[in-house]
Amino acid sequence: MDADAKKTTLRMIPYGLYVLTAESGDGEVAAATVNWVTQASFEPPLVAVGVKVDSGAHTIVQQAGNFALNVLGKDQGNLAFAFFKPAQRDGDTISGQPYRRGTTGAPILTGLPAFVECKVVEIVQKGDHSPVLGEVVEAGVSQAPSGRADDVTLWLKDLGDKMYYGG
Repeated sequence: MDADAKKTTLRMIPYGLYVLTAESGDGEVAAATVNWVTQASFEPPLVAVGVKVDSGAHTIVQQAGNFALNVLGKDQGNLAFAFFKPAQRDGDTISGQPYRRGTTGAPILTGLPAFVECKVVEIVQKGDHSPVLGEVVEAGVSQAPSGRADDVTLWLKDLGDKMYYGG
């Protein structure tokens, strides 16, 4: 396989940016910027997210059995960068962002446009990222979009010409 062609072709898949959050039973919190996300089923409502195997988020999602995907808005590129680093909880904030507990106990970041909260259905442990399949048990929108819903989402390409993932 031509490595350059593979890289270029896989980079043609558009990536929205989200913050995956979870909390373990002993209170350890994970919050990480993720972009390998897709809706996988209408009924039951399922989403799939790629989570780096050697990350703290992977361990906490496995332990917790649930997670939330918090949608980053077009003007929230700074938050994408903030959650590239390990999360720090301080009172009612995670890495400086206010949150509340969702129905499963997963942290919901309150300053973002939308979220889905999921219970883990399956974790496929293959490769350097595990596809985590989650059933959507709750969803929320902070303000209804005036146009297409996906126009609100921050895309990886919005962070600049030198930002790539995949390939």
